Amino acid sequence: MSTVREATFELLRAHGMTTIFGNPGSTELPMLADFPDDFTYVLGLQELVVVGMADGYAQASGRPAHVNLHTAPGVGNAVGGLYNAQANKSPLVVTAGQQVRAQITFEANLTNREAILGPAPYVKWSHEPPRAQEVPGAIARAIHHASIPPKGPAFVSIPMDDWSAEADDDRVVNVTRRVLSARTTPDPAALAQLAATIEAARNPVLVAGPDIDASGGWEAAVALAEKQRLPVWASPPTGGNRLGFPEGHPQFVGILPPAIGPLSQTLQGHDLVLVAGSSVFPYYPYIPGPLLPEGATLIAITSDPNEAARAPMGDAILGDVGLALQRLAELVGESGRPMPDPRPAPDPPEHAEPMSGSEALAALAAVWPQDAIVVLEAPSSTLALRNRLRLSRPGSYYFCASGGLGFGISAALGVQLAEPSRPVVCVLGEGSAQYGITALWTAVAYKIPVTFLVLRNEEYMILKWFAALEQVSGAPGLELPGLDVAAVARAYGMSAREAEEPEELTEALREAIEATERPTLVQARVASGMWLG
Repeated sequence: MSTVREATFELLRAHGMTTIFGNPGSTELPMLADFPDDFTYVLGLQELVVVGMADGYAQASGRPAHVNLHTAPGVGNAVGGLYNAQANKSPLVVTAGQQVRAQITFEANLTNREAILGPAPYVKWSHEPPRAQEVPGAIARAIHHASIPPKGPAFVSIPMDDWSAEADDDRVVNVTRRVLSARTTPDPAALAQLAATIEAARNPVLVAGPDIDASGGWEAAVALAEKQRLPVWASPPTGGNRLGFPEGHPQFVGILPPAIGPLSQTLQGHDLVLVAGSSVFPYYPYIPGPLLPEGATLIAITSDPNEAARAPMGDAILGDVGLALQRLAELVGESGRPMPDPRPAPDPPEHAEPMSGSEALAALAAVWPQDAIVVLEAPSSTLALRNRLRLSRPGSYYFCASGGLGFGISAALGVQLAEPSRPVVCVLGEGSAQYGITALWTAVAYKIPVTFLVLRNEEYMILKWFAALEQVSGAPGLELPGLDVAAVARAYGMSAREAEEPEELTEALREAIEATERPTLVQARVASGMWLG
């Protein structure tokens, strides 16, 4: 007979889940006893960082990632990360310890009294097995829930004495062997009608969302756009954790603004708006206006029933976005429409003292390897980064779709572990860095060769922008004097440099990206401002 612990590790092996991201406490130690040699435990020093690392790993690998948390206090610390993972549609299997069953009823110390309720709003499924023998089956079910579109986190609370109990081997064999095929083809008749609608439209446009990349639909999106000569907009950056279309492609025309009125105005003149792999739309802030330009219709393709149901306008086709685009590219013919005007290259930034965010990102663009990946958490420089880098390979961009901070600095480590052959650069502000600053320790401890570019402007610039938009004056907490991330990095044992001039920054970034055996941090002093290009 095997134990529940042995059966669970066998289940995880069968799913290729041999990397665990965790921050263990006493209630998790029984699971980790006699830790298998073929597994890797990546330690984070705070639970938000742990979930962020797993989030990046799951997105970049395309497979569920295992998060191991302490009971109630650890789960509480992790909730912000679970909220981020839910918005990012990241397949996470989250396990947390619980008091021994004999002490749960009288709420001994570290009892998670309502174990399944705390994470419930932020996960697809939350469960505590009624007996020890159900633990492997519960984790198997969590794997399946996490993997079925729309992907997302699932949670299992496990009493600490369950791990040494005898497993029900017959049940374990069955749940270990189960395979779920999760890609669903959209209605063929709906796709045929959509293909005809695209061909008949006078001036159609494609809005490319993050699920194109997540579903492997990148090449199909390009083929559809090229055959039908569609101009392509990226969905608003407020909800785009990935890119859906190569931003260096001649038919890519820009990034949609995230507010109702400006977005509608941007699409003026189009009679058909095809939205693939995005919600309709991730609006923020609120700037009123018509939802669509006059005379325009909208059709969305999404794998998320909630997105399809909550859209305030247009029709929706539910199913796998990548499969839908592949079929559409086959169904449509070659169009005789004129090609859209190419997007102009950004002007060289003017030099200033201190350098602007645009100058700093131009320095990054000057040394950017074609196969590199950026993980971004610098809200005031998001558009400048995308306009400068014009990323054009799948899996090259990760952003937090929820708007929550603490994702970037930790997710970059998970992305690098999942993509060891590609350089990863994490671009973040010094304020954003503080939410997951202990990730720097993990990077050093595990020799994860991420390059961190910190844009230091000594303020929450994005909040100042919102304050101006919302006509708020006198708000506290918008200044960040004295935050020196480079000094903190050195304290964790990381090589760190500071740059004041663009040429100095270019050279520092070149050396950091080429350092493939260790992490490096480069801190750049930049001026205040929202940088667009």
